[in-house]
Amino acid sequence: MTTEYHSSNQERDIAYVVHPHTNFDTHEKIGPHILERGEGVYVIDDKGNRYIEGVSGLWCTSLGFSEQRLVDAATKQMSTLPFCQTFAHRSNRPAIELAEKLIEIAPVPMSKVLFQCSGSEANDTAIKLAWYHHRARGHDRKVKIIGRDRGYHGTGAATASVTGLPYYHVDFNIPFEWVLHTDCPNHYRFAQAGESEEAFATRLASNLEDMILREGPENIAAFFAEPVMGVGGVVVPPATYFEKIQAVLKRHDILLIADEVICGFGRTGTMWGCQSQGIQPDLITCAKAMSAAYLPISAVLISETVYESMKEQTKKIGGFAHGYTYGGHPVCAAVALETIKIYEERNILGQVQESGAYLRERLEEFANHSLVGDIRGVGLMQAIELVRNKETREQFNINQQVAGFVSKSAQDDGVIIRPVTGDTLAFAPPLIISRSEIDLIIGATAAALDKTEKWVSEQG
Repeated sequence: MTTEYHSSNQERDIAYVVHPHTNFDTHEKIGPHILERGEGVYVIDDKGNRYIEGVSGLWCTSLGFSEQRLVDAATKQMSTLPFCQTFAHRSNRPAIELAEKLIEIAPVPMSKVLFQCSGSEANDTAIKLAWYHHRARGHDRKVKIIGRDRGYHGTGAATASVTGLPYYHVDFNIPFEWVLHTDCPNHYRFAQAGESEEAFATRLASNLEDMILREGPENIAAFFAEPVMGVGGVVVPPATYFEKIQAVLKRHDILLIADEVICGFGRTGTMWGCQSQGIQPDLITCAKAMSAAYLPISAVLISETVYESMKEQTKKIGGFAHGYTYGGHPVCAAVALETIKIYEERNILGQVQESGAYLRERLEEFANHSLVGDIRGVGLMQAIELVRNKETREQFNINQQVAGFVSKSAQDDGVIIRPVTGDTLAFAPPLIISRSEIDLIIGATAAALDKTEKWVSEQG
């Protein structure tokens, strides 16, 4: 076999790298945007251009790109114990201390922690734990998992099935038959004419109960929910939504799994999204900002009730046959511990509350823009939904990719913002962002919206 050599990084990337969420044919024509380094909330590409990372990479670089304490924590741990697996009674100090810390700061009483490397792995694990719990209690038929339309829980075969975005299902032979989807709690987009948020929440809870009764409560294992939907459009549910949903789940012995992968560790202005939404989960999954994205680590927090079921089952069958090579990795755990210390010592939650309020205040300046239908969010997790018609809330044709045009225009001005579901622009900068940096985001967004307005008008 003859190896073809390529001179530039662009050529080498095209030749060898497969990129997620990418049209491969287009990629071979235009190539990658290559980043070389980061400073604070900025990333710098291989041509020296600087960009404010307005969505924290993928909602994860919570402390920006130059936190030396995290580099030092990783280096110190690498020099002492660079790896230790946690199978069959083996453990390490950073994993122990991190588990203890997570239980201490959990939004509701939790019992144990099981580590993984990514949010998808954590959510896949949570599905298996729900099944394990019910089987331990003799409820073998409790298998079905309920997700929500527009919910996002990862791209593994199981987690992509629970994800309520059809784009993630096409040609992958999913979703699996044991996955159900109920309503998205986006009042702006899905409320009936004149329907209040309270009435909307009541209707969605009623629809959920109807689904459970139709499928049979004895067949339903768990309900998955992000406290605030991320990829599905930055959807903040009505105030009483989770109260009503949880009442339904409790009536039918269905576990509530809170997917805190995006919301967790300060993004919403509280340590956990559950705290901002009044959620009392049985299992919590977390990742991303747990290590500020400096190293990959995730976890499932397990309630005492679920853990006791697990313990009895392992006693009965001889062991718990689940785990990952890098689960509880000592270097990743050490970095996560240091990350949480920084959140606490620097009052990052207080900063998010102030910065989030300021970001929202500035975004509200776009309320009268012809393209802006809705402005929503909480903390430093905000969004603008674009519409063709403000009065009717008519959406653009998906093939126009209007939010993508805004995003590209803003990037040309040095700000990265992300188009997500439903022509929605997500704003989720690092939690350390300053007011002046928020002003730069707003300036670039304003120019991008005006440029897009002209482009849309020209298209007719």
